[in-house]
Amino acid sequence: MTLNRIVTFLLTQRPESAIGFYRDALGLTFLRDDGFALVFDLNGTLLRIGKVPSHTPVQNTVLGWEVDEIGTAVRELAAKGVAFEHYPNMGQDEQGVCTFPSGDKVAWFKDPDGNVLSLSQHAA
Repeated sequence: MTLNRIVTFLLTQRPESAIGFYRDALGLTFLRDDGFALVFDLNGTLLRIGKVPSHTPVQNTVLGWEVDEIGTAVRELAAKGVAFEHYPNMGQDEQGVCTFPSGDKVAWFKDPDGNVLSLSQHAA
C-alpha cells in the first residue's frame, strides 16, 4: 500500500461563511462544493470542510500554517478581518503572537465555526 497524499478535514455548520473565510480572508483556492463538503486546495493538499447540521469545535489547534514572517502574516490577516486569540498566561504580544523559549512563534485565530487555526514561524 502506498499513501500518496494527505487530505485534511474540518467541519462547518455555516458553509457560506466558511467559503468566504477560507477563500477571501485566507486566500485558499475554492475548488468545489461536492454536496457533502467544501473542497479547497492548500497548495497541493486538499482541505475538505464537511457540512454538518451542528458542530462543537475542539479547543485545540486543528489546522495551521507555517509562515516566513509571522508579524507580516498576522497584520495581513487582521486587515481582512481575522481576529487573533489572546490566551491567559501565554505572554503574547499585542498582535497575539506568542514567542516560546526556543524562538518559535505562534498566533491563533478561529474560523466562523470556532475551529482553532494557527500561524507559526519556527526558529532556524
